[in-house]
Amino acid sequence: MIDFDEVLDNRDHHLEKWDEVAERYNVPGDTGIPLWVADMDFRAPPSVNAALQKMVDHGVHGYYGPDDSFREALVGWMARRHDWTVQPEWALQTHGLGNALSVIVNACSAPGEGVIIFSPVYHAFARIIKANERRVHASPLVIRDGRFHMDIDALEASLTGDEKIMFLCSPHNPGGRVWNADELRDVAAFCARHDIILVSDEVHHDLILPGHSHTILAKAAPGIDDRLITLVATSKTFNIAGIETGTMLIGNEALRRKVAKARSAMNISNNRFGMLMAEAAYRGGDEWLDRLIPYLDANRRLLNEAIEGFPGLSVMNLEATYLAWVDFAGTGMAREEFVERLTRAGLAPSEGRAFGPEGELCMRFNIACRHALLDEAMARLSDAFADLQ
Repeated sequence: MIDFDEVLDNRDHHLEKWDEVAERYNVPGDTGIPLWVADMDFRAPPSVNAALQKMVDHGVHGYYGPDDSFREALVGWMARRHDWTVQPEWALQTHGLGNALSVIVNACSAPGEGVIIFSPVYHAFARIIKANERRVHASPLVIRDGRFHMDIDALEASLTGDEKIMFLCSPHNPGGRVWNADELRDVAAFCARHDIILVSDEVHHDLILPGHSHTILAKAAPGIDDRLITLVATSKTFNIAGIETGTMLIGNEALRRKVAKARSAMNISNNRFGMLMAEAAYRGGDEWLDRLIPYLDANRRLLNEAIEGFPGLSVMNLEATYLAWVDFAGTGMAREEFVERLTRAGLAPSEGRAFGPEGELCMRFNIACRHALLDEAMARLSDAFADLQ
């Protein structure tokens, strides 16, 4: 059964999104609505849960191996869903894509050197760069026509010469922007000009909403495989982030060997449960995903309609992901005031400033929940900002 309207009690199941909301956001644990961390409230695809049940029934949970069937499933998914031909040997596994970023930073740069990000962006980018004693080189995104855009000219002018890596979030989080092929080629050309390793984090590339299409960067700019690393995972697509399993796809053999050496130095081995669940998602998750996308799109419309009813509030129209970027700047309120109103309403979206200073007056809303729960959240939002209407 696939029922995204199913009422599930997700509290007290060691789910960060639900069980840490009171501590992190000061809303009641029993009645607060968590709209923050980027996972969904829905059951995973039946194929995933069946694979997990098969493991439990067998009852022997030793080291994972071999991985040929996983690689076959990954290759099939990329061909079937993205028209992208991937070779099995390109894949290097990591404990999630955050771990992948750390491996790459250690493989392709030295302490003190610069790593480029486009800000605001997924907050772990800057945290991982700093934790590895590299310098964050943030290039601010600009907003035109209600959408984020990269300013490559401004970035080029800001370079100091020690930048070795770029992290690109594609599709973009937060903001849900799908970069078009020309934009991706511009980024690739920039990295080629400046001898920079380009890391395309495409963890959200399956979550493209109707009317939009995602271009795999490797397909947009096939001539830069000597410096391109593509990151993919089943975690966001199928709501199995807890498996902490991701893949680095590296077509260039020399670059792959370099990254594999850093991976080996970190003593990374495959998570048995993660690999088997990810394989089951790639093999059997098509119908689940095909039904999820219109459900998320309906939530996008619900959120947009609600936000449009408040003078001073605006929201970027999602093209991908389930993470909406809501701007409170037009209300004239300081951050502390609108955050306090949301807290009193029992709502817990992510604070925008976590994604970069450009997000000081924004909040990121996770809309991957039941329609009825999002309805309730929007009703609370209406009450919290009733004086603006």
